[in-house]
Amino acid sequence: MPETLKVVIPMAGYGTRLRPQTWSRPKQLISMAGKTVIEHVLDMFSTLPEGMEAEYVFVVGYLGDKIQAFMDEEYPELTIHYVEQKEMRGQSHAIYLAEQYIQGPMLMVFADTLIETDLSFLSEEQSDIVAWVKPVPDPRRFGVAELGKDGYVTRLIEKPKAMDNNLAVVGFYYFKEGELLVEAIEKQIERDIKLKGEYFLADAINIMLEEHDLRMRTEKVGVWLDAGTPSALLETNRYLLDHGRDNSQDAANRDGVKVIPPVYVHPEAQVLDSVLGPHVAVGPGCEISGSVIKNSVIEKNSKVTHVILEDTLIGQDAEVGGEASTVNIGDHSTIDL
Repeated sequence: MPETLKVVIPMAGYGTRLRPQTWSRPKQLISMAGKTVIEHVLDMFSTLPEGMEAEYVFVVGYLGDKIQAFMDEEYPELTIHYVEQKEMRGQSHAIYLAEQYIQGPMLMVFADTLIETDLSFLSEEQSDIVAWVKPVPDPRRFGVAELGKDGYVTRLIEKPKAMDNNLAVVGFYYFKEGELLVEAIEKQIERDIKLKGEYFLADAINIMLEEHDLRMRTEKVGVWLDAGTPSALLETNRYLLDHGRDNSQDAANRDGVKVIPPVYVHPEAQVLDSVLGPHVAVGPGCEISGSVIKNSVIEKNSKVTHVILEDTLIGQDAEVGGEASTVNIGDHSTIDL
């Protein structure tokens, strides 16, 4: 019987770059293209090999109880373990807190990173570690994978100063033996190897490569999306709507609505005398009237009246009315422009 794959997803951060949206919700519950960020993350595992069982380990912190409540309601069929990270001490620290659940093969995925990849190869994977990478024009803002002459990874480098290696690691890893990662993190913490007060996963992986005869390869991706800032969230919303996550035709069939595709309008939203699109996502229970909206996300139960909006995020249970503007307002807010 094949071993159960453990999928570890650290998500304990405060999401400060997404405020005010994250004052009342963790960023994993912010919506894009009709689904929350965590739902889009879970969609990445739809290509796991047939018959491979997966258990999830969510490392939560700030407002973590809301994530658990959401998952209990929307995904009761999944086996999910919850671990709390009370101090923000970095990626490795978050994973180490989940050590009791890490045995055998595992995936480690950062919770605001979305990629397009086919995971069906995992049942036949021979390498000990796989790092998903994407070539980027300027690698200095990222961690990169350094390759040897044989094509295997020799080490990971955080925020390199040189431009000659452009294989940025995207925050998606496979480990054949999760126990070796836990062992390496223990040594990393003992040796106090950290950057700006945080323990980074790249250093733990380098310890694994130094102390064991392991083969680590890269898996290139063409699409790497982010949902960590308002601009990134809107950009990812645009991409998802452009690539099949819209319901533009259904929205266009509504009376009193002009749709400029692509858009996603939840069936339970009400839209009257308005122009939507391109790249607009509207959540359930919303009421929109007399408005022109493009490149925006409006979350559930919000009300938008007689306004022109562009490049806008509107949280849940909010109200906006007035004139042309760009806004970013959180849950339970009211703005008269």
